[in-house]
Amino acid sequence: MPPKGSTRRKLPDPLPEGLILTDSEKKHWKLGKIIGKGGFGLIHLASRATEKDVGDDAVYVIKVEHQDNGPLFTELKFYQRAAKSEHIKNWMKSHQLSFLGIPAYWGSGLAEYSGKSYRFMVLDRLGVDLQKVLEGSRNQLSKATVLKIGSRLLDVLEFIHEHEYIHGDIKSANLLLGFKNYKEIYLADYGLAFRYHPNGAHKQYKEDAKKGHNGTIEFTSIDAHKGVAPSRRGDLEILGYCMLQWLCGMLPWEQNLRDPGAVQEAKINLMENLPTSVHQCFPSGCESSEIINYLSYVSSLKYEERPQYQKLHSILLNHLETRQSKDMDSLFLFDSDRLKNVPASHPIQNAAVPRPKPKRNTLPEQKSPKEKHNTLRIVEHPAPLRLRDWKAGVTMTVQNKARRTGPIEPSIVSQVGDRVPDVTTTVQNKVRITGSIESSVRPQVRDRKPEVMMTVQNKERVIGPTVSSIAPQDQIQIKSEIFHYGAAVFVLTILIILVLLFL
Repeated sequence: MPPKGSTRRKLPDPLPEGLILTDSEKKHWKLGKIIGKGGFGLIHLASRATEKDVGDDAVYVIKVEHQDNGPLFTELKFYQRAAKSEHIKNWMKSHQLSFLGIPAYWGSGLAEYSGKSYRFMVLDRLGVDLQKVLEGSRNQLSKATVLKIGSRLLDVLEFIHEHEYIHGDIKSANLLLGFKNYKEIYLADYGLAFRYHPNGAHKQYKEDAKKGHNGTIEFTSIDAHKGVAPSRRGDLEILGYCMLQWLCGMLPWEQNLRDPGAVQEAKINLMENLPTSVHQCFPSGCESSEIINYLSYVSSLKYEERPQYQKLHSILLNHLETRQSKDMDSLFLFDSDRLKNVPASHPIQNAAVPRPKPKRNTLPEQKSPKEKHNTLRIVEHPAPLRLRDWKAGVTMTVQNKARRTGPIEPSIVSQVGDRVPDVTTTVQNKVRITGSIESSVRPQVRDRKPEVMMTVQNKERVIGPTVSSIAPQDQIQIKSEIFHYGAAVFVLTILIILVLLFL
């Protein structure tokens, strides 16, 4: 059982750089600077004690926690029971694997400093975590990369499952690239590892609300939501949710993470409504048969059933063009040069699939009325001779907006009168009615100089006479005023003549 005490789950005080720690096998390790921390402990760079100092290129790390903390104790027991170097080498040889993504364990022990007790563990130093890669790739990876990561993690899960353990917390933050080889990926952090099959007996299925919703809420299995002890199918379910997120960018329940019950119901809905539920997660036109088939198989597993790992490999990789190669060199398409010496805050890019920014349909820049007026005034009419070669048209705009206008020359009017031009009426820039001018309009065209807009080279400039019946209100008003003025002059003239006659 993990130790318990008053200091459980508290971060330790930082230990000084250069401090020498001695593990249980009497190997000596020198502490370097702190490069990270988790929920329970600190991570220091480290080197063999015989070296002068611990440089930034150190290839070991030491995880340090209070002795009474549980997670490091759990992780340590996993390595000691299941993941020693000889165990991993023998497994890789028997399964013909060139790589298995479990960090190498080098030693562990207890230490005293300033009156406090600490537990430490020495591991291989790893590189950047997959979460940072996702953040530099708009939270999505290419389909080929996701399926290959999934296949490599199946190798890891098969190993730990066959050694009686469940990981229980698979997520991008716990997946790290190699420190020197960026085409390797490791499943790290076994602080929640669970021994599901101690002494050859599988844990019994038993729901317990007090233990419900354990793990990382986005990815934890439906069994874990119900408080059931972790199982092999639970690990595979968690991996399925991870792959779905890496492909789609978001899971359907991510808006409800503060409500574990709602998340649980959403996961049940997803698994019970395959394949429709997964299709709804993908953008239109995206193909998702591998994830659907994977989740369908996982949902069919019984609690104590041993998964067919090779079948799952086939589901993920059968349709990939590179499926014939099992070398790690073909695993990832990350740009290694971009990952060298990358600080934690650097926006790492996934070079597997260039993802251009989506083009937005932007509206043209709006101009002020004054600018519109000035712009329209400087537009020149095209050459009048163009009307001899092209059918004239009339554009009438029923709205009080600025527009380029000008009179048709008499020579052009005669040409317009000899043909039936097109008429286009625009109402509020939405409806356009196109037709021919009736013959009754032609005399009006000859009798007056209508206002026109000319169009050449796809630009509005043109086009033919307007009908007087729908002339702008200001023109009608001017004509009315002229009529009244003329009538007044006429009446005044008659009165003057009559006065002169009587005189």
